[in-house]
Amino acid sequence: MTNDESRGGSGSGVSDDEWARFVHDAERGSGAAPKEPSARARMVTERLRLEDERRAAAARGRFGRRRGSVPVEPPGWRTGPAWQEMRGRGRAKRRIKTTLAVVFVAGLALAALRPELLVDKLTGEGEQRDRDRVAAPLPAETARPTAAPGPVDPDRPTLKEPFRGSPALQWADGAAGIELPAATAVNGVPQEQVASLLARTRDLLVASNLDPAVLAGARPEVALGLLDPLQDEVKGRMERALEKPSAEDNPLFLFSRFDPAEVRFHGGVVKTRGRMTVEGGKEEGEVLVHADYTFVYPVVRAKGGSDEVARTIVRRTVTTAYHDPKRWRVTDGKLQLVEWKESAGNDDCTRDGTGYLHPNFAGDGRTAPNPTGSVTDPYDRSTPLDALPQDCGTVSRS
Repeated sequence: MTNDESRGGSGSGVSDDEWARFVHDAERGSGAAPKEPSARARMVTERLRLEDERRAAAARGRFGRRRGSVPVEPPGWRTGPAWQEMRGRGRAKRRIKTTLAVVFVAGLALAALRPELLVDKLTGEGEQRDRDRVAAPLPAETARPTAAPGPVDPDRPTLKEPFRGSPALQWADGAAGIELPAATAVNGVPQEQVASLLARTRDLLVASNLDPAVLAGARPEVALGLLDPLQDEVKGRMERALEKPSAEDNPLFLFSRFDPAEVRFHGGVVKTRGRMTVEGGKEEGEVLVHADYTFVYPVVRAKGGSDEVARTIVRRTVTTAYHDPKRWRVTDGKLQLVEWKESAGNDDCTRDGTGYLHPNFAGDGRTAPNPTGSVTDPYDRSTPLDALPQDCGTVSRS
């Protein structure tokens, strides 16, 4: 049984409407007394009511009063952290959109200032320009290199790019790679005579290694005409080598020649790299010029329709001399040939009766004996030619 305080006071758990219904039902003999909440339930209810009042008072103190401004708690404010996360995500999305907008505007500005960048990306011309920049010509070789050229893109050569995948891509074209050192008076020989000797040596290299007719197997008449006819031994060896090539006397020791029935020179460009040096001879009035050059020849099979490119690399050293005509029996204005040597990469190593270089193509079955020597890099100019292996070896690249 409850007292009045519990029934109608602030601490009652039964409303007046419920009590009236109970009295009415009791007079009619039906119904049951309304259940009063437990003391614990009443305590929880009262605590929640007091908590709401404290929060409302705190809110009024926090926000203060401003004319025309009414603080409103956002929906779900009781959850706190979830609302903060929602606001954080909104700010993050706004930041992302702002960043994308800035990037887009910057891109438009860059395209307006440098439209070639967009064209390069769409057409691929930028990649070609990068390759051209990498393949910029090297400065002239003024001293012996200390190492072989570094590795390059190993792609195979093509008809359009015959030097693709080769260090020679950065070498000079043809005669442009035969640069002459400054001429000075040496060993009693005037500067003018030294300059003439250098120029004639260059002419010999061009005529024997770059003349398209000679490359196609023709007789090297221009080169032979530069040599002193009074050098009987040299003249005799050259004639024997051209008429009946052999292992001892072979035109390849001085001339680069290919069999026109087998291959043909492709592209019209020979890559060239090397240097010349000058020194005085053992006696006064004698000057020696040492030339050390490497030539790279792209070739294709002679039969029509062939699209495979092979490269043969020939390194050649030649020593020429000037002798004062007043002291030696020489022909003035002609070259005295002192020494000549060569080493060929991507060749079958034979110095047979043809007098031609024989390049190997990928996929071809070998017809020459298998190489037995060591592996060498034909582009390596750091080792003197005399120090290279003399037997038939293999090349690490071509």
